[in-house]
Amino acid sequence: MASTVTSKKSRNPGTPQDPTASARPGYGRLLRTRGAWRFLLPGFAARQPFAMLTISIVLLVQHTTGSYGAAGATAAATGVSMALFAPFSGRLADRHGQRAVLVPGVLLHAASGLTLTALALADAPLWALFAAAVPTGASVPQAGPMVRARWGVKLKDSPLMTTAAAFESVTDELTFVVGPLLATALCTAVDPAAGLVTEASLTLFGGLLFAAQKSTQPPVSGSGNARVEHVSALRVTGVRVLIVTFLGIGSVFGGMQVSLAAFTESIGEPGLNGVLYGVFAAGNMLSGLVCGAIAWKAAPRRRLVVGYTALALTASGLWAAHSVPVLAGLGLLVGMCVAPALITGYTLVEDLVPAGARTEAFTWLTGAVALGQAAAVTVAGQLEDRLWDGAGFLVPMGGTVLALATLLALRSLLVSPAHGRTVARGVGHRTPVAVD
Repeated sequence: MASTVTSKKSRNPGTPQDPTASARPGYGRLLRTRGAWRFLLPGFAARQPFAMLTISIVLLVQHTTGSYGAAGATAAATGVSMALFAPFSGRLADRHGQRAVLVPGVLLHAASGLTLTALALADAPLWALFAAAVPTGASVPQAGPMVRARWGVKLKDSPLMTTAAAFESVTDELTFVVGPLLATALCTAVDPAAGLVTEASLTLFGGLLFAAQKSTQPPVSGSGNARVEHVSALRVTGVRVLIVTFLGIGSVFGGMQVSLAAFTESIGEPGLNGVLYGVFAAGNMLSGLVCGAIAWKAAPRRRLVVGYTALALTASGLWAAHSVPVLAGLGLLVGMCVAPALITGYTLVEDLVPAGARTEAFTWLTGAVALGQAAAVTVAGQLEDRLWDGAGFLVPMGGTVLALATLLALRSLLVSPAHGRTVARGVGHRTPVAVD
């Protein structure tokens, strides 16, 4: 099968693929990829509101009900619904095109988000908030996975794919630096509903702008001459292992959001919530930048195990922090450990999943983070209501330790099902390559 390998590494500086042919990938070379900016800037605009969603719901519902448990449960309903519907959205995007999914999705999200806001302000019962939270979460535009899928089309089998995964992680974390700060400022300084209203408005604008970039979206799966059998990415065993690890990462995000809000409220400084979460996200962003700049020699599977072990260890110390400086320092360390795990997980998808199912695979991982976050905000909210201030920090510890145990036990499954043979099934528009 070695004869199926194309000479992608041959040096031909006159071709459009030259930016991807560097032996040492870097951000500068990545960003010079032809046509990349056409989807990068709109993609950033489309994903920015998602970083505002959970914290905006928590702050609004806590204000109207006085309960972090109710706030966490409402936010959890949004997260669970997103986790359940995100893979379905990704599968539809693979089969029918991203634009066909984005346009109705952002319209529904804006309408349901504004409905949730109105119900909360009207002191509606919790079941009514849940009823509005479900479509709000189900319609969250999957801009991040869609951008990653567009990188896959642009770069194909280039060594720049790891750099692209790091760049996307950094972009995600930049949104989580800006989003919580903006949402907290709006909810505390303007009006408790301002965060969610702004989130819905930005989603509508950014999502439609991203959907308009038709020239860069991946070709519809099976649109070529080859007959393609649609196989769910969930059937790949390695993807299921990654889902568990991403659930643990979601427990960090959700546990931090609720617990930091409760902690800053308990010390009479609610405005510090966005600052502390921003420090956590900044650590994630900075480590993501470093990860993308390194030419890694260690295998991705090994990097994932090492990085996730560090994440579990640092997250296990959060519950013991009782001051703002200590909590900020620990949050920074936790954030620095999140990015390597996320980047490596997304990089592994390139080896594990055929191109025609990658948007779905990416949405499974994004949905796993959302589901872990949803469970975490629910449990952390209950712990904060019933135990001591800061008890919610036990959630990131528990979530990452359990996920690490699963990863260590099943790490052997993180290998391509096509190891040693040609990957051609289900692609249709790609040149077959031998997987190392």
